[in-house]
Amino acid sequence: SAPQVDLAAEKKNGDFVRALIEQGGIDTVHDLSDGGLLVALAEMAIGPNIGAKISIGTIPHLFGEDQARYVLAAPRAEAERIVSDAHAAGIAATLLGTTGGDKIAVEGASEISLAELRKAHEAWLPNFMSGEL
Repeated sequence: SAPQVDLAAEKKNGDFVRALIEQGGIDTVHDLSDGGLLVALAEMAIGPNIGAKISIGTIPHLFGEDQARYVLAAPRAEAERIVSDAHAAGIAATLLGTTGGDKIAVEGASEISLAELRKAHEAWLPNFMSGEL
């Protein structure tokens, strides 16, 4: 079943992220509303061609489209401060990993090259329109 909507959490988390954007303390941000964490990471990586190595640890919903969830990229020292500030504000936050390289790697699971990911992403619509899917 779908997670219960919590408008107060949505506003609190959204306001927190918006403030980070206004302060210029993050490099990029993506909500998890369309496909969840792994889809957001893929979308974030394709554009700038920057890979990531993440540890999913106890994250229960890799494709969960729960509301009020975001993934942010920031310099390491800034990321640690953001997590600390989030916890102080009563917002769940965790460091997932690092950016760089030419693939998305999930520790203990699998990896995919950005070239392979881009090819699949860019070929989907033409393949669909030609009836190949």
